[in-house]
Amino acid sequence: MKAIILFGHGARDNRWREPFDRLAALWQEQHPSTPVELAFLEMMQPSLEGAVTSLAAGGATQITVVPVFFGQGGHLRNDFPVLLEECRGKFPSIQLGATPAVGEDLAVLQAIVDFGGRNIGL
Repeated sequence: MKAIILFGHGARDNRWREPFDRLAALWQEQHPSTPVELAFLEMMQPSLEGAVTSLAAGGATQITVVPVFFGQGGHLRNDFPVLLEECRGKFPSIQLGATPAVGEDLAVLQAIVDFGGRNIGL
């Protein structure tokens, strides 16, 4: 079974995760047969390992991690690959993959341009 993890940075203020919760809910509405979990690099739970554990317990065999970051900064270049490899070692029966950061996708960038245009009346 395929599943997805939406991976964010995390923050001290719990309200910061509200858009991530909405994003996960939208995913689940549009793809009800593909489970989704949130995971955070720091300061929030679940961790990447916690999300993989949850999805694996639910029967997931193929998990794609989507970094909800705007770019490939130090966290994605340095910290994330280590976490992903640790999970691969702990869950050898799960196929774990990752996409580039969402902000690297032209469609995401265009959606932001469109959002800005709508909000200034263009």
